[in-house]
Amino acid sequence: MPRFSVIVPVYKVQAYLHACLESVLGQSFTDFEMILVDDASPDACGALIDECAARDTRVKTVHLKENVGLGPARNAGMELADGDYLIFLDSDDTLTPDSLHAISDRIKETDEPDVLIYDYARTFWSGEAVRNQFASLLTEEGPAPFRLSDRPGLLRLLMVAWNKAYRRAFIEREAFAFPPGLYEDTPWTYPVLMKAGSIATLDRVCVHYLQRRRGSILRTTTRRHFEIFDQYERVFAFLDEHPELSAAWRPVLCRRMVDHLSTVFTKRDRLPRGSRAAFLREARAHYRRYRVPGPRPHSRVRTRVRYALVRLGTHRAYLTLWTALRVRSRAGRYAATARRRAKDAVLQLHYRVQLRLPLRADRAVFSSYWGRGYGCNPGALEAALREHAPHIRTAWIADPAHHHTLPTATRGLRPGTAAYWSALARSKYLVNNVNFDRRLVKRPGQVMIQTQHGTPLKLMGLDLQDRPAAARGMDFGALLRNADKWDYVLSANRHSTLVWERVYPAAYTTLEYGYPRNDIYQRASAADVARLRSSLGIPHGTVAILYAPTLRDYRHTQLCSLDLKRLLRDLGPRFVVLARAHHSYGAPLAPSSDRLIDVSDHPSVESLCLASDALVTDFSSLMFDYANLDRPVVLHATDWEAYEAARGTYFDVREFPPGAIARSADELTDIFATGHWRGSRSAQLRAAFRNRFCVYDDGRAAERVVRHVVLGETGGLPSVAPLADRQPAPAAGVADAPPSRADAARPTPRF
Repeated sequence: MPRFSVIVPVYKVQAYLHACLESVLGQSFTDFEMILVDDASPDACGALIDECAARDTRVKTVHLKENVGLGPARNAGMELADGDYLIFLDSDDTLTPDSLHAISDRIKETDEPDVLIYDYARTFWSGEAVRNQFASLLTEEGPAPFRLSDRPGLLRLLMVAWNKAYRRAFIEREAFAFPPGLYEDTPWTYPVLMKAGSIATLDRVCVHYLQRRRGSILRTTTRRHFEIFDQYERVFAFLDEHPELSAAWRPVLCRRMVDHLSTVFTKRDRLPRGSRAAFLREARAHYRRYRVPGPRPHSRVRTRVRYALVRLGTHRAYLTLWTALRVRSRAGRYAATARRRAKDAVLQLHYRVQLRLPLRADRAVFSSYWGRGYGCNPGALEAALREHAPHIRTAWIADPAHHHTLPTATRGLRPGTAAYWSALARSKYLVNNVNFDRRLVKRPGQVMIQTQHGTPLKLMGLDLQDRPAAARGMDFGALLRNADKWDYVLSANRHSTLVWERVYPAAYTTLEYGYPRNDIYQRASAADVARLRSSLGIPHGTVAILYAPTLRDYRHTQLCSLDLKRLLRDLGPRFVVLARAHHSYGAPLAPSSDRLIDVSDHPSVESLCLASDALVTDFSSLMFDYANLDRPVVLHATDWEAYEAARGTYFDVREFPPGAIARSADELTDIFATGHWRGSRSAQLRAAFRNRFCVYDDGRAAERVVRHVVLGETGGLPSVAPLADRQPAPAAGVADAPPSRADAARPTPRF
C-alpha cells in the first residue's frame, strides 16, 4: 500500500502534461502511485500517459470512453486508489520540489489527520509566482490536528480539492464523491471539511497553480456557469442530512455562497450576453431559500454591496450599483493622483528653496541599492566617517522597512520627504553605490562619491549599447549626465579602473584604494566568525558552502542549475549550504531545511562570506570580494555561452578562475567530496586571482577614502599592506571537516 495516491484527470492539456507528470515522478519522496485518468481527451494526452506508464511502474492509467468532466474523472481515479492518502492534481498544475516529503512529514507530526491543507502559488506566463493571499491562515495556531470549528477562517481559502491530502479511509467511510458539472469542488470541499474529525495545515507552497491565458473552462463564456446553483443545492442538501452540522455552518455557507455567486456574476467574461438577468434572479432565489434570519456580521462596503446585489436580484439594480462604484472608484483615483501631484509640486518647490540656502559642510548623506538598507561600500564608508571624521553628521536614505538596519548614530531619511530633499540640497557629501534621484541638482561645493558595488566581469555602462537584452531600454544620455555629477569613483583594482573610466567617461577622479566593504574581511576575528555562524544556525564542525548565483539578463526567473538538496545528500552531514538568491528575483532558491539555509534576505553579504568556508558561484562579482578571505572559490558554470551572448563579459573567467571549475552538478559534488576544492591546485589559482584583483583590499580602504576626500590628506595616506602580510579572518569549519568520501578512483576535476 503506497503512502499517497496522486490522482490526475487529463483532458486537452498535451502542452502542459509533461511538466505536471515530471513534477510528481521527480519527487524526492517515492512511496506513491500516480493514477492518470484520460477523460476521453481528443488530443495526444491518452498516448502520453500510456508512454509514461510504460516507463514507470508507479503509474496507472484509466481511459474513459466518453468525456465526463473533472469530478467523475476524479471518482474513476479514486476507484483504483490504494494509497493511505489521496492527493488530487490538475493536469496543467505542478507539485513543487520535495512537496510530497513535506506533506508526509507533516502528516506524521499531526497524527494522521483526516485532511491536511497545504498552500499554493499562482504561476503566470511571465514566470511570476504569487502566493495565496490567505497563506497566513495556514500558520500553526493552537493544537494540531483540530476540527474546522476550531479554525473556521480556513473557509476563506480557495475551495478546491487540489490543495489538500485526504485520508482514504475517511473518504471511503463517509462515501464522499465528486458531482458532475462545473464548480465540482464546492460540494466536495465543504462537506469534507465539516465532517473531518481532524484537520492539519502545512504552511508551505506545494502546488503551482498555472494561470493559463486560455483553456480554463471557468474562464470561458458559457451558460454552464449556471451549474453553480446545482452545486450549492448539493451543499445545503448535505447539511439537511446532517442536522448536527446545520445550525453552526448554514449561516457561514450562505455567506460563502453569496460571495461566490456575486464573483461569478461580476466576472465580465463568464456569462453570455442576455443571461445575466436570469443569473441574478436565480441567485436571489437561492439566497432567499438558504439564508438564515438574523443580523449579518459586520463587513466591508464591497461585501455589503455584493449582498445587496444578490438580495435584490435585478439587473437594473446591479447596473446602478456598478455605475456608482465605478464613479466612486474613478473619482478616488483622480483625487489620489491630484494629491500626489500637488505633494510633488510642493516638495520640489521646497527643494528649490533649500538649494538657495548655504551648504552644510558637516553633513553627509548616504544610500545604497536604491534604498534597500545599510550596507555595501556606502555602509563601510559611513562607519569610517564617524570613526575618522566624527565632526561630520551622517544621514542614510532608505525605505522605512529597512530603517532597522541603520546604526543608531545615523539619521534615517525616507525617500520623497521634505527632510530627504533638504538633505540632498544642503549636505556637502553625497555617497551612493548606484544613482540618486534623477532630479537631484549637483551644487557647487557638493562632493559626490560613487562607490560602485563590485568588480566588473559583465559589461557595464556604455558597453551595453549593443546588448539590448541586458540594457533593457537604458537611457545612455541620462547615464552620462549622472556620471557628470560624480567627483570620485572608487576602484578595487586596476581592471576596474580601466573599465570605469571607459564606460563612464566623465571628469571624476578615480580612487584606486580598494573597496571599503571588503575591509571587514581583514578586521574580523575568529570570535566574530563563530558568532556569525551561530546566528545563522550553522552546526559546529561543518563546512558551510555559500551558494550565490548572479542575475541572468535573459531570464525573468532565478536560474538554479543545482539541486541543492541532492548535493547535500551526496556530500553527507559534514556540509551545509547557505543559499542566496539574487535580489532582483525576490524569491528563494530553495526552501530552508536543517542543512539548507535560505539567506536571500540577510542584510549583509559580507557577514555571509565570513560565516562560510567556501563560495560556489557562477559569474557573480562576489568572487572578487570573497577572494580577499583567501578561502576556496568554486565556479559552477553551466551556461557560459548563453550568459556571454546576452550580457557579455570582459574576460573568460574560466581561463583565469579563482579556483576549481565544475561544469556539471556531478563534477561539483566530486570537487567537494574528494577535497579538491581546497587542494594545492585550487590554492595556486586563488593566489594568482588575488594578485590580480585584491591588491588594494588590505582592510584600510575606507580610511584612505575618508582621509583623502573629507580630511584633505593628499599625502601620507596609509600604505597598502602586501598580500603576504595580510591575515584575513579565519574560516571556522574547514579544519574540523576532512573530505567526506576521499576516493582515489575518481577523475581529477578540471580547473
